[in-house]
Amino acid sequence: MPQPLTSIPTPGPSRRASVLALMASPWLMPRVGAQALRPVPPGDPIGVELAMPWSSGRSPQGFWVSEKFDGVRAVWDGQILRFRSGRVIAAPAWFLSALPRVGLDGELWMGRGAFDRLSGVVRQTQADEQAWQAVKYLVFDAPGHGAPFAQRVAFLQSTLAQAQRPWLVPVEQGEVADARALHALLKDTVRQGGEGLMLHRADAPWQPGRTDALFKLKPFWDEEGLVVGHQAGKGRLKGQTGALWVQMPSGQRFALGAGLKDAQRRHPPPVGAWVTYRYRERTPSGLPRFASFLRVHEAE
Repeated sequence: MPQPLTSIPTPGPSRRASVLALMASPWLMPRVGAQALRPVPPGDPIGVELAMPWSSGRSPQGFWVSEKFDGVRAVWDGQILRFRSGRVIAAPAWFLSALPRVGLDGELWMGRGAFDRLSGVVRQTQADEQAWQAVKYLVFDAPGHGAPFAQRVAFLQSTLAQAQRPWLVPVEQGEVADARALHALLKDTVRQGGEGLMLHRADAPWQPGRTDALFKLKPFWDEEGLVVGHQAGKGRLKGQTGALWVQMPSGQRFALGAGLKDAQRRHPPPVGAWVTYRYRERTPSGLPRFASFLRVHEAE
């Protein structure tokens, strides 16, 4: 089993405990230191950094690794908190007033497997003060900061520690020794209920869009597609939707039926909606194998 490097403490024992509770693994070694086109639903007007798929077997040397949290992307420009689409997030005043006056990029999060509950809370037009008490802001980058990623991590740890809020947490970053250790970390993270891993090149400056600086590694891939029609159900599903006709980023279309709940078959996502689907691999023609509906990509 790979042995971790000696840890360099993050600011404050309580903060370190809260961070490690979110991302603990014997293969993750903390250290503070030194653009596949797709249709965009409905766009990335605020210019976030986007990840590309990680190639299996590639060495993670030179990259920092963190858990991929299944939350809602939230970008703070120092004054306003927004979804990736640019729409303002109606967060409570106490939540916003604690954020530092610097750019932050991260995930609003309520725990593994709690995406639907989280989405219902953070997308309300008026903040539910009590429900927001369970929301954490897991920050993984500082948009606009001119330093390489490794230095941005140190900047975030220092800056967020000064805020002294238990729900405002820098995402734990670390290194793994090789591809085998990376695979072991992925397996362990998924076993604990995590979605996957993110890999960020330590020497890379921040830049918007898809770059070779940021990657995601998951046991399943996911993608967003446009609903272009509905396929009628048969048998038990007669009178309901059997499958969605989905247009992929490549322009190809396929029927997506697996993963739809009964309520969604009775009231399916309308034509023109964006949905996220999960799949294991692609056919030689580029279609997804074992595709399964995951969720509607709500207009934010």
